[in-house]
Amino acid sequence: MSAEIFRNGEIVNIRGSNELVTVLKSHYVKNMKRYSYVVNKYPSTFFFEEELMKHEK
Repeated sequence: MSAEIFRNGEIVNIRGSNELVTVLKSHYVKNMKRYSYVVNKYPSTFFFEEELMKHEK
């Protein structure tokens, strides 16, 4: 199992739109061996770790 990259409450960017969002929760998807993340602006969908990037302050 890999370690989660983003923590709940962390501010990140969505790679495709460079939009600033906050991670609400994360979930390990066992059969895909990676984490999915739910963010505040889009609570009904999820993003995989490669779709998000750390926010540079």
